[in-house]
Amino acid sequence: MDPTLRLLLVPGVSPGRWVATWRGRFSRVPLELVHAEAADQVRMLADGVADVGFVRLPMPTDEFHAIPLWTEATVVVVPRDHVLTAADEVEPGDLAGETLLVPVDDVLAWADPPGEPFAGVTPRTTAQAVELVAAGAGVLAVPMSLARAHQRKDVASVPLRDGPTSQVGLAWPRERDDDRIEDFVGVVRGRTANSSRGRRPAPGEADAASDPARAGAPRAGAARAPSRARGRSGAPGSRRARRGGRR
Repeated sequence: MDPTLRLLLVPGVSPGRWVATWRGRFSRVPLELVHAEAADQVRMLADGVADVGFVRLPMPTDEFHAIPLWTEATVVVVPRDHVLTAADEVEPGDLAGETLLVPVDDVLAWADPPGEPFAGVTPRTTAQAVELVAAGAGVLAVPMSLARAHQRKDVASVPLRDGPTSQVGLAWPRERDDDRIEDFVGVVRGRTANSSRGRRPAPGEADAASDPARAGAPRAGAARAPSRARGRSGAPGSRRARRGGRR
């Protein structure tokens, strides 16, 4: 049996710290990165092209284990000189007069999007949609990580409040649980090499427990609490002094 652990990655996921921890702690088990579009993640995991993967949720729960990790903030990609770039954030209603581009590889699945649908040929990829934005054909709503991956000088990104979001998780087929996957789940969850909930490294494998990776969202692209910039008075709240002394 090939000991290699094949890790599927969808666009926008940066697994660097977990990969580094794995290679330090389980050096005898090679880790191979398998890149895939979100539309192909179920098929590639089910067919065994990859063993475990960072995916866009949801996944079919009858076929896969899935651990939610983080929810990404959503942004609207607009031309650099667009009027919306003057705003700190926008709401769905602000897009009512815009042409909204929805590529074939869209991961937001906006049920009732605002604005007008694009009258041209639907772009197949997010990259093609960003090119159309740069040409002034419309605007695009995407997770922040994808906007950064396709960043250009002629477009800008504005945070979208109260819009759809995309959740990233770790998933693997229920029928293919094994020690390698259990160990990788432990790495992502931040378990140490000596944790009772995870298998110890085989003899000869390095112990990276002194600096384990922590589970959770990378700072880049992580969803933040909605801003209350609109309508704020700007005055800071006061704190009540605590009364009473020692009895």
